[in-house]
Amino acid sequence: MNEIIDILREFNQERDWEKYHTPENLAKSIAIEAGELLECFQWNSEYDKMALSDEIADVMLYCLMLSDKMGIDMKQEMLRKIKKNGEKYPVEQCRGSSAKYDELGTEKP
Repeated sequence: MNEIIDILREFNQERDWEKYHTPENLAKSIAIEAGELLECFQWNSEYDKMALSDEIADVMLYCLMLSDKMGIDMKQEMLRKIKKNGEKYPVEQCRGSSAKYDELGTEKP
């Protein structure tokens, strides 16, 4: 992940785009790109795999730029969040269910 962040930093520095990458602008860009990701499925469940891959990459790249800007270690935070979700959604109570944690009878950690 650090390699990708380094490449992103260089890419943005070469273009003098860093000045536009405020936390607010990056958060907006994530939402915009997520909307474009949904657009891949707008009228049916068929999709163009390359277009879908491009939009997923755009969302991820903006997320990495925002986390980098805010000093967040994404690998560490993703692992922490998976662990937290595991506590909220114990296998024995949620396996095969799409119910939210508060519908499973588990407490929110």
